Order: sequence, then structure tokens, then C-alpha cells
Amino acid sequence: MLTPTLHTARLILRPLALNDAPAIQRHFNNWNVIRNLAAVVPWPYPDDGAETFVRLQLDRITAGEEIYQWVLVLREGDGEAIGNIHFRPRVESVKGHRGFWLAEPYWNRGLMSEAIAAVNDYAFGPLGLDQFTVCNVATNVASRRVKQKTGAEFIGFIDVAHHNGETRSEKWIVRRETWLRSRQPASPPA
Repeated sequence: MLTPTLHTARLILRPLALNDAPAIQRHFNNWNVIRNLAAVVPWPYPDDGAETFVRLQLDRITAGEEIYQWVLVLREGDGEAIGNIHFRPRVESVKGHRGFWLAEPYWNRGLMSEAIAAVNDYAFGPLGLDQFTVCNVATNVASRRVKQKTGAEFIGFIDVAHHNGETRSEKWIVRRETWLRSRQPASPPA
């Protein structure tokens, strides 16, 4: 499956490429980004961490694994990757089907909610999914807000080790009907 390019008002979500490794290394090698991620992500982040990650993901995609890897690029920027969304629509995982990170200088601008909306449109449109799950460490308020703004419904807690020492994670479900209803324009009053 090829990762399609998606467009939003302020972003281009394009397929991950090997030449994204330097920008990912620069932005991702940041404790403020990594502390809320699952402990499977190496920390301290190795000097070749981004290149290793990108090569592994591209190899998995080439081998036919259904995984979508988008990098976020500002429409008005220089083409540099400022974040990543990975989506595995049909693989059951305790940690859910989708994960994301955004470079710290771009936090609190609504960019990730905008990007996730485009991914949800793709999941429930061309992919034809009925639902999928997503998770975040319980204390990651920003990630929770993204989920709330993009139609996810809280369904409970699970245990996943994170770099910040926590194991309690929130689990959410994103349903087609809820998402499509949220995308409809409001009806005028009668």
C-alpha cells in the first residue's frame, strides 16, 4: 500500500522518505517529545536513530506491510518534516493503530488536530474502516486534546510503559459514524 499525500489548510502530509531522516533526528531527539512515547523508542536517542527508523519503516512498507507513514510539512515552509503520523489500520495492537509526534516549536497551534482530521478522512473514506483505536500516556494532555477534537471516544485505561515512568495509558476508539457526523455542517435552526 502506498501512503498517499494528503493536504490540509496549513499542512502537506506526504509519504516518509529517507531524506527526512536529518530533520526527524533534529526534531525528535528531544526529551519533551520522547517522554510521552512508549518505552520501545530508544532513549537517549542514538545519533543514527532517525535513519534507522526511516529505513526500517520503508523496508516494512516495501515488504507489503499495510502501514502508512506520513511526515508533516508546512505548506508555507521549506519542505522540512516537522512531525510524523503512523497508521496501521488492520493490525491489532495494545497501543492502538495510530501514533504521532510533532516538533516542539510547532506545539499548541492546532497543527496535529488538522493533520489527524485528514488521516481520519482517509481512514473512513478510501480505506473504508468502521473504527480504530488510539492511545496516549494518561498525563499527555495535548495528545488527549487532539483525540477529543478529532472524534475519539475514551473507552478505558491500559498498561503501556512510557519514558516518563508512567504505565497508565488512555485508550480511545474512533468510529466512522461519529467522525462523519462531526464533519457535517450544522443544520440551520428551523
